[in-house]
Amino acid sequence: MPDAIDAVRAHIWVTGRVQGVGFRAHVEFVARQTGVTGWVRNVGYDTVEAVAEGTREKVEQFVELMKQGPRTSRVDESRIEWEDVTGEFREFGVKRSV
Repeated sequence: MPDAIDAVRAHIWVTGRVQGVGFRAHVEFVARQTGVTGWVRNVGYDTVEAVAEGTREKVEQFVELMKQGPRTSRVDESRIEWEDVTGEFREFGVKRSV
């Protein structure tokens, strides 16, 4: 985790064709490649939610890649809320769907 001064936290929701297309696995891969920590999960039938912490540059890169999704997906809408960093994550993982 970067120094608290450098760290940001983004809470992201994307909707569209994001389930049954490897979206969560793609997001987990992208998170590990960019070096952010947090989680991703399915919400309902057309939404994926994620939380990511890291440097602003890494989190912004992660958000852009998440909004693109894998080739088989289609993101129709995205929403991002910037929150206070908690530093609670050691890595990035997939959470149980809600």
